[in-house]
Amino acid sequence: MKNMRIAIIGAGNIGTYIANGLAESKGFSAKRIVLTRRKTESLDEMKKKGFQVGADNVAAVMGADVVIVAVEPHQMDEVLAEIGAVLKADRHVLISIVTGVSVERIRRHVDALLPVVRAMPNTAIAVRESMTCLAAPPDVTTGIEVAGQIFEAVGQTLVIDEENMNSATALVACGIAFFFRAIRAASQGGIEIGFHSEEALTMAAQTAKGAAALLLTNDHHPESEIDRVTTPRGCTIAGLNQMEHEGFSSAMIKGITASAQKAAGLYES
Repeated sequence: MKNMRIAIIGAGNIGTYIANGLAESKGFSAKRIVLTRRKTESLDEMKKKGFQVGADNVAAVMGADVVIVAVEPHQMDEVLAEIGAVLKADRHVLISIVTGVSVERIRRHVDALLPVVRAMPNTAIAVRESMTCLAAPPDVTTGIEVAGQIFEAVGQTLVIDEENMNSATALVACGIAFFFRAIRAASQGGIEIGFHSEEALTMAAQTAKGAAALLLTNDHHPESEIDRVTTPRGCTIAGLNQMEHEGFSSAMIKGITASAQKAAGLYES
């Protein structure tokens, strides 16, 4: 993988996070990753780390094996029109992390035989802890394999049906912000019961990390782990019930469904 040449078109927050995560994995070389954006001065720190940077999308694609498009949905058609002619089916794999843009829509702008994969990571990719969902047509086996190699180096991957990619956006990409908000709320509760803000945030974040690790390691349902913590007339069940009375689970569910609905319309709006 160290010899794989990657171009990240539209290197904003998520694009640079992907680049940093890949370099940190030691499986990819920073000098073989090209980052493009219009304001290249925003990439000065990435250049210092050894990444190639520039504003020429066509040149970046021509020098790459894998092209990751990470622009805003409203910029997608313009970018594909720019690079479509130099994307070669026998050379490139195109990975789109652009919300709401289907493989079918992408293929209107490129060689119909080009391997196209949709991916939806989250910003934890920077520390190699992303949950990344992948989707592609049945004929794009090589593309899925390449995308898997890339994103498994920076977290976990799951191949899903493309029709569920907007839902994945809500649960995975938007979802990390929801968990940040839950951790912030927990830390604020910690401050109210007597801890300094730095202490409360550390305690809340590590507790959240431990909870996630238990579920992933033991392959248990959250309720089974909750049952291990709660006791009759105990303080844990008192807190849980109060949260449910205030609509904790309902608010989380409504937030995820609202994000999924929004994701479905971003490209068309």
